[in-house]
Formats: sequence, structure tokens, C-alpha cells
Amino acid sequence: MAKRARVAILISGRGSNMAALLYAAKRQGCPYKVVLVASNDPDARGLAVAAAENIPTFSHSHKGMEREEFDALIHDALREADADYVVLAGYMRILSSGFVEKWEGRMLNIHPSLLPKYKGLDTYQRAIDAGDTVSGCSVHLVTPTLDDGPVLGQTEVAILADDTPEKLATRIRIAEHQLYVRVLEDLVSRELDPDWLVGKVNQLALELPQTHAKTSHGSPGWRVGTEKSGKFFAYVSVHHHGEDAVALLVKTSGTDEQAALIEAEPDIYYRPAYYGASGWIAVRLDTGAVDWDHIASWLRKSWSFVAPKKLQPLVEFLGD
Repeated sequence: MAKRARVAILISGRGSNMAALLYAAKRQGCPYKVVLVASNDPDARGLAVAAAENIPTFSHSHKGMEREEFDALIHDALREADADYVVLAGYMRILSSGFVEKWEGRMLNIHPSLLPKYKGLDTYQRAIDAGDTVSGCSVHLVTPTLDDGPVLGQTEVAILADDTPEKLATRIRIAEHQLYVRVLEDLVSRELDPDWLVGKVNQLALELPQTHAKTSHGSPGWRVGTEKSGKFFAYVSVHHHGEDAVALLVKTSGTDEQAALIEAEPDIYYRPAYYGASGWIAVRLDTGAVDWDHIASWLRKSWSFVAPKKLQPLVEFLGD
């Protein structure tokens, strides 16, 4: 069974969306599990709900603390819980840009409008006052700009003639509970989808100088140099040679480094069939929580091993 993504949820109040996500995680086959519920309000009702369900909790008042100082405290709690993703569920705090950057692409928020309409507060009243016939909710990736990240999913909710903000909010909240679960499951599952993984590696590989994609023996691969004489510096193995894994294959300095890597982190590295004898290493991509900076670093390193001499001066510009 594939590893389940580890999700931490941040709340400030009753945590109804938190509860919906938590209960969905009990379903057999759910691709995520909730490993922490944290709050900036020690009296938040949702903390008691999480504790009753045997979910670890963390709380600390933000009062009297600078924003960056408090966010650092929350970040430490998330790391302590070994969270892969962060979900904001009624978390009534504007986050510092530094905190957001640390969780880029792995932090979700739900907003009670059809973004980009009605960012911020009072969304129900604003939709009614505008004479809209439809409102709804949106789940988006969090960016430093409030309610401005890429939208991953939306659900429309009709506005009735006699609606008040309270009546509309009640129906939108039902939609939120369903939408949030679905979008979170889709997000954490994408890193178990071989096609998505290959696409992500392709994006990173093609950012390197003079590279191009080329299939080799049925495996996606990437070469540096000309189309005619380029050399492969990376492949993605999707269950090839009987291996029960999806992995990035890259060059190491030799079999000694290969062996040391496998001994140090056998859950991430293994000796690939066929290529392993030449000192290549397999870096698993099917863990459900890939460190893409780590993958990018390996692609740069492997590129540097095979790039033509005339391209070697570019190595210093590629980073570590």
C-alpha cells in the first residue's frame, strides 16, 4: 500500500472543515491522514474535536507576538509532526510571506466565494448585494497575496431570492466540506501518478542548459547536447525491469557513492537494474511526498557529469 500523505490542519475556531477532512481520512483507501491540528487560539472548539479523535494537537496564542515569530512557532510544530501538506480550515491569520514560501505548493485554503470574486471577508453579503444568482466556494493553493493562489476546485451554490448571509453560508459550508476533501485527495494523489511525476521531472530537466527529452527503451529520458550527439543524464523508470517502483535514475560519481547513498537512506535510494552496474542511482518518486528541490539538485549534478566541455562553465550557475 502506498504511503499516505501526512496532513496538518490549521484552525482558529470550531473547525467544521477540519472535521470533514478528519472523518474522510478514516475511509479505507483515503490517500492522506491527519497528523496534527494546530490553532492560534488555545480555546478553539476544533481542538477538542481533534483530541477526541486521537489526533495530536498544538495551540499557542498569537497575542503579543510578531507575525514572523508566531509563524516560526507554527512551522516548527508542523515539522515536528513531519507534515507533508498544510490545510487552512478557518485559520483567521494572515500568514507571513516567509512561512508561505516554506510550504509553497503544499498549502491549501478554502474561501467562501467563486474566486477571483469577493476576496477577503463578508463574501455572502457582497454576493447578495451584487444581485448574483450564484455563489459558492473555492479551494486554492496559498500564496503570499491573500486569496490569490491558483484555484484547484470550485463548487457553485445557487443564491435564493430570500437568502440572508446566514442562510447562504449554511449551504456553502455543506459544499465546502465536500469540495475540500476531494481537492485535497486529488492534490496528494498526484504524486502517486506516474504521468504527473514524469511531467514534473520533465519540467525540471528542461530548465537545464541545452537539454531535450528523448525516450530510451520505453523509458522517458533527458539528454544534454545536440539532438544527434547528446548524452543521457536522467531517466524515469516506471516499474521497468520488474522493479516495483517509479524512480528517477541519475549518475553518481561511482559505485562507492552509490553504495553509501543506499546504505544511508534505503527508503529513498536503490541500485537500479541494468544502469546500477555503471554507478547510476535510483531516487524513488513514488513516496507521495517528493522533495523536488532534492530531485532538481540530482538532475543538475547528473547533468554536470555528462555535459560537453564547452557547457561545463555553466555548472557554476546551476546551484548546488
